[in-house]
Amino acid sequence: MNSDRRHLLTSVQMARFVAQGFLQLDGVVPEELNAEALEALPAGIPRAAHGVRVDEAFPSGSLARRLLAVAPVAGALHSLVGPEPTYDFSTVIIRPPHQERAQLLHSDVLVDVRTDAFDVTLMYFPHEVTLAMGGTLLIPGSHLRRTIETDIGRYQNLRGQHRMTCPAGTVLLLHHGIWHGGRRNDSDLPRYMFKIRFNPTVRQLRLWNTDDLHDPAVAAELRTHYPWYEGSAGKMELYNRVMLWRALTGDDSFDPDYWVTRVSNRPQRVVVTTAG
Repeated sequence: MNSDRRHLLTSVQMARFVAQGFLQLDGVVPEELNAEALEALPAGIPRAAHGVRVDEAFPSGSLARRLLAVAPVAGALHSLVGPEPTYDFSTVIIRPPHQERAQLLHSDVLVDVRTDAFDVTLMYFPHEVTLAMGGTLLIPGSHLRRTIETDIGRYQNLRGQHRMTCPAGTVLLLHHGIWHGGRRNDSDLPRYMFKIRFNPTVRQLRLWNTDDLHDPAVAAELRTHYPWYEGSAGKMELYNRVMLWRALTGDDSFDPDYWVTRVSNRPQRVVVTTAG
């Protein structure tokens, strides 16, 4: 998974990922690879053992390896999880036409207490996904609010949700904690998606193109408010984003709105008051 610096994410794009929990790369996979995928996916793609290197999980020349070598995909993955991430799992998902039920809203987290690191799930859509085909429902900004798998399954729609539609050859990159669910396919065509989860093997520290690290647009992205937040609940999300951004940049002073500084104030200077 070699990446060219030209295809690394910018700081603004990384901040957007930290704020919303996903990045959508529309139509980046070449048509010939999409056509091959549509022929191969119905038969499935063999799974590998958890924790092996990607080159062990997918043989050289395989569909998956060539997908991961597409320059914008390789650059984005390097920016998020670094070089040589390990394979966690993969699966092919096929939603038949006129499907009766949607998938419950869920996160892919059973037990994960990390606040300074994250896994990334890649979802690849080899054909156009229309609104009628359903696609993947995402809840922007939900990834840092911890929940356990389908604990949120009773929710069907949230304000500001992202109903994914996309051109053929689109790749979606997700923080492992984001709330999501496959929607019902009401079209006349089957819907295909191939996904892989990656675990980083290096500290996720400034892995992207940091030339614009101090661009005011970075803080603006991190301040994004999503409509499903109620009352002051969004302040907790802002706090969590700042903490993750500090971990990703190594800058423990970053705090554009003073939220973290205020609540982490633990003075150690002792003043002794004498009697009389």
